[in-house]
Amino acid sequence: MAIAVIDIGMTNKKVAVYDDGLRHLDAEYRNFEPLIEDSLPCHNLEGMEEWFLEKLYLAGKKYPIKAIAISTHGATFVCLGKDGKPALPCVYYTHEPGEDFHRRFYGRFGTATELQSLTGTPAFKAMINPAKGIFFAQERFAEKFKDVVSILSYPQYWGFRLTGKTGAESTYMGCHTYLWDQVDNKLSSVTEDLGIARLLPGKLNKSWDVLGTLNAEMAKKTDLPADTIVTMGIHDSNASLLPHFAKKGESGFALNSTGTWCVMMNPVKEYGFAPDELGKVVFFNISAFGTPVKTAIFLGGQEFETWSKILMARHRREDFPPYDEERYLQILRQADCFLLPELVSGSGQFPGSIPRVVEKGETWTYEDIARGGSEAADLPPCFNNYEQGFAVLRISLVMQSLVALERTGLKAGTEIFTEGGFRKNEAYNRLLSSAFTHNKVYLSGIPEASALGAAMTAKMALSGKSLGELAGDFELEYQEIEKSPIPEIFSYRKAWESLIEGTITKQLFE
Repeated sequence: MAIAVIDIGMTNKKVAVYDDGLRHLDAEYRNFEPLIEDSLPCHNLEGMEEWFLEKLYLAGKKYPIKAIAISTHGATFVCLGKDGKPALPCVYYTHEPGEDFHRRFYGRFGTATELQSLTGTPAFKAMINPAKGIFFAQERFAEKFKDVVSILSYPQYWGFRLTGKTGAESTYMGCHTYLWDQVDNKLSSVTEDLGIARLLPGKLNKSWDVLGTLNAEMAKKTDLPADTIVTMGIHDSNASLLPHFAKKGESGFALNSTGTWCVMMNPVKEYGFAPDELGKVVFFNISAFGTPVKTAIFLGGQEFETWSKILMARHRREDFPPYDEERYLQILRQADCFLLPELVSGSGQFPGSIPRVVEKGETWTYEDIARGGSEAADLPPCFNNYEQGFAVLRISLVMQSLVALERTGLKAGTEIFTEGGFRKNEAYNRLLSSAFTHNKVYLSGIPEASALGAAMTAKMALSGKSLGELAGDFELEYQEIEKSPIPEIFSYRKAWESLIEGTITKQLFE
């Protein structure tokens, strides 16, 4: 028996195959450039579908596929017409409709803090909140929207294409959408005010529930058996929690998933915000079990890549310097050189912070540094030393991670599992572990966590096993990071945060 997984990220799309023991057998990857429709960047749904079906066809020739599971990035939906085809373009959530749009949204549906408190959703820019995307579609495509008969979340759209059946499940409905009231556990007032409740599937299912089997068209195109099941689908960040839920239970750990977005997720027992968390990029996902997952994010991978390119251009190098403990200790002790967030305003834990380097009291903004290119005179002194520049950058990522993890409600004794791109960053992991004196920090060995989580939902559907019963069906290694006492990190953090506090402004949409 084999399981196929369609795993859709914003950048990489893949079709992966797992065996009965949840071992990764095969995968194909592809990127799709956005289509420009009505001057808007849109997902190439037809091109993606053609590629997915081709890869499922080829996979079926090599493996006995019995089930298909789907995992996708968040904040995306598809509006269907009577013919079962998209009635409007599927616009990228990264499209920024402008400040006036956001003001109108919050003026009509409630203030940002009110909605965050009720729906667990923070005020993202662009259209990372699907309710904003739907509001945008109603305005931009007013006539076409009249023909919409169903709105499907992204995983369920692909499930619909494979089976012809519609459904919804909790992880996507509760994933910073504004559509679900997490206090009263029902569709939110925003959903009602948008007038779309009738367009959404009637109930929330579990991610491992069976949506249906392949319809005749898809069975023919993939040459897979018509009784191949398709599960309900799952949000990718929530999918990445499932292997740890299976091994560790439903609480007692926090996941530090690192990539372009660093996503910190802490399964907690109760929903609710502290007063000082409202207005920050702190929110609640809903797990596959329907339980709250307190979450904080920042664009860590993007910050690392952007600043790294400046250093590499200046020094004409492309390597990543190894961890030099003495160099890092010296920077922490002196506490006079700091790299501060956020390159994308409002994307992380420090809204209003100006991205810059501060060294010995002098400031270089990111714009000045980027504009100055590789000229030494236009760079802070620390950037004129390749290793020093990377050390200050990595320390900044640790500072941001500390704040984000703490805002997930992290408690003493909670284990922290780091996976993704920063697993290979020794300096980051050593410093992070040392900063959490009362928490053990581990590297978890899951190269494709969201795909594995999705495969687990299909295995549950096929076998009838619970998630916990799958724990013995797959291997997962946790490598503990050795702690080194670095008391200097705490005084450095105070100095780092004191520079940020003076730049934080009142939230725009209050």
